[in-house]
Amino acid sequence: MEPRYDTLFYDGQCPLCAKEIRTLRKLQRGNLIFADIHEQHDGSSNLPGHEALLKRLHLMTWTGEWVIGLPANVRAWSHTPFGFLFKPLLWPGIYQIASRIYGKWADKRYERKYACAIGNKAA
Repeated sequence: MEPRYDTLFYDGQCPLCAKEIRTLRKLQRGNLIFADIHEQHDGSSNLPGHEALLKRLHLMTWTGEWVIGLPANVRAWSHTPFGFLFKPLLWPGIYQIASRIYGKWADKRYERKYACAIGNKAA
């Protein structure tokens, strides 16, 4: 049977993101690949745009399906012994609230870090 690896694309220049990735690396069971988008994105691949990757966490499953945002985070943690703790974030009702919170946090993080560099909402 062929190995099944998911690939998590993360912002290696984000201190909070890098801290979570260090934790995931230590805890994961060996079937999650980590790709810093600043090192991986050359514009010639099948990856989403660089800006899209910066705005939301992206995970490509072993089948080639893209999982984005909060579900990507839950899927990444499912590769650790603590994945069960994150599953409730996908339950109806909880998901809508958690997804909004994640979205607001991700937007704020992106605007603070990249608004001037990329030109998003810069005044």
